[in-house]
Amino acid sequence: MWNKPQETVKGTPLGEHAEIDPTTGLQKDYRILPAEEREKGYVRPVRLQYTHEACGVVTQMALAIAETYARTPGFYGATYCVACRTHFPVGKDGEFVWEDGSKVGT
Repeated sequence: MWNKPQETVKGTPLGEHAEIDPTTGLQKDYRILPAEEREKGYVRPVRLQYTHEACGVVTQMALAIAETYARTPGFYGATYCVACRTHFPVGKDGEFVWEDGSKVGT
């Protein structure tokens, strides 16, 4: 379990946020680090989009999610592809890359 404080983008209670909308494949809401944690600074650049290597499509994300990745790159275990309409793994063996070719979640 993640030991840092968490909240969600839209304020949905944790535990209720992960419900998947069957029409979009998106979760009801997404976990993020609270603003005060993100404001402590970043260990990676804040990047708003990534590419799914499997399909080649670029997906954009909310600023708070991008800032959470920048502050704590390993915070998420998966992310969403707008073309495939589902979530896939991130990290060293994940399926997504930033514009510079580095893996999302590393």
